[in-house]
Amino acid sequence: MTATTAAEQFALRRRSPVQRVQHVLHSYPAISPFLVLVISFAVFTMINPRFAQPNSLSLVLQQVAVIGALAVGQTLIILTAGIDLSVGAVTILAMMLSAKLAEGNGLPGILAVLVGIALGVAAGALNGTLVTRIGLPPFIVTLGTLSVFTAIGLLYTRGQSVQAVDLPALLNWTGETFAVGRFRITAGVVLVAVLYVVVGFALANTAWGRHVYAVGDDKEAARLAGIRVDRVLVSVYVIAGAIYGLTAWILIGRAGAASPNAITDANLESITAVVIGGTSLFGGRGAVLGTLLGALIVGFFRSGLSLAGVDDQYRVLAVGLLVLVAVAVDQWIRRVRA
Repeated sequence: MTATTAAEQFALRRRSPVQRVQHVLHSYPAISPFLVLVISFAVFTMINPRFAQPNSLSLVLQQVAVIGALAVGQTLIILTAGIDLSVGAVTILAMMLSAKLAEGNGLPGILAVLVGIALGVAAGALNGTLVTRIGLPPFIVTLGTLSVFTAIGLLYTRGQSVQAVDLPALLNWTGETFAVGRFRITAGVVLVAVLYVVVGFALANTAWGRHVYAVGDDKEAARLAGIRVDRVLVSVYVIAGAIYGLTAWILIGRAGAASPNAITDANLESITAVVIGGTSLFGGRGAVLGTLLGALIVGFFRSGLSLAGVDDQYRVLAVGLLVLVAVAVDQWIRRVRA
């Protein structure tokens, strides 16, 4: 037995059961949201058995697809100890630009989608540049660009929506449903699942992913280790912007139209999914798997409380309490001792 192994076992014996739980949750952030998801599923099923039916669960998946996709980009930014308040505004602007350019006999659908993604990339690059080159806090940067992108979107569209019948079939494709056993899911849900797999793999198995965690944990230590911190930060904002542009396509299919008044609460809802999913607001800890569970938890609570006949205001209250509990648990976990 090596000295290191003996020391680790000695430290383990000295820990109380609570400290052991704290260490496990610190090492595996997705455990907490997974337990909450399982418990909420069981409770809501007991309250109303309709909750567990395939039709109800299929509807939950479709409802959380858009916020779940946006939360992937939000997760990347929060992992670097930042935050993005412009997520909804970027998505709406990308959606409206794609829809307006493709309306009638305009751009082909594939080009319209690519333009929306390109706009998201440009918006992310702007946010990342302001954070790294000028040194502004991410909260202030994205709060400012939230207003800028929102105003540009309203001025460009004059507040008018574009209906699905005026758009190419490809832009509406993400809203098409198909059967998977007894479940019915949309093409948009499949895209979101692929997005989670790709980003999750990149974070867990690439040098870039390790650099993202290192920057979020301690920027100065990462810089001393030879990591180009500014480049990593800009890449995170650019990739998040591309995800927002892709989500704009999913949103068109989900809503059946392109409206400048869509997803008005996207900023808070995406942050809610990330926080409930166990990603630390202080950076350096978390995973997209937890974010997916967080988005599902929010969907479960809204659907389950609705089927239970609870007033909508109490549903909002329940989600708010979940956020407070999640942040409190995160603070407790961060105090873990070796």
